[in-house]
Amino acid sequence: MIIVQTPRTTVRHATHDDAPFILSLLNEPGWLRYIGDRNIHDLDGARGYIDERFLTSYAKHGFGSYLACEKTTGVPIGLIGFVQRDSLDAPDIGYAVSTAHQGKGYAFEICIALIDYGWRTLGFDKIYGYCLPDNVPSVKLLEKLGLTYIRDQDVNHHANELCRVYLKPNPLFREIT
Repeated sequence: MIIVQTPRTTVRHATHDDAPFILSLLNEPGWLRYIGDRNIHDLDGARGYIDERFLTSYAKHGFGSYLACEKTTGVPIGLIGFVQRDSLDAPDIGYAVSTAHQGKGYAFEICIALIDYGWRTLGFDKIYGYCLPDNVPSVKLLEKLGLTYIRDQDVNHHANELCRVYLKPNPLFREIT
């Protein structure tokens, strides 16, 4: 299912056919450093990860992480989407672009489209973003997307892993008083 399209990408639900890309992305140095080792080392593990992390979220929340592909080639370039965490009162936007496709503006282009989708289609009243403080490219991206730093928080319940948490309220949302 296609979620959004941008001038250069198509963003869609992940499927088991995406297991080779998921396996590769989850074992890239940047993923391991800034997101963490998910202990996915074969295609069966990747398919299980797709079931547990993506398909379950689509069914439970109506959103999740999506596969981003180059529009002209169909080549997967990353995972970008929304995650509902028990530590935050609204979804956060997350992104991981493969090393081969970093530095080309894909994450910004897709996140802009997904934030609009979150406002207009999913009805989010706010969106969080977070990253480790030393993940400078992610800090810059969150700020470029218009999210504002609000606090440090252990978002994932890992001892001593404080993340920088950012927030963007929906400019279309008006609270009824």
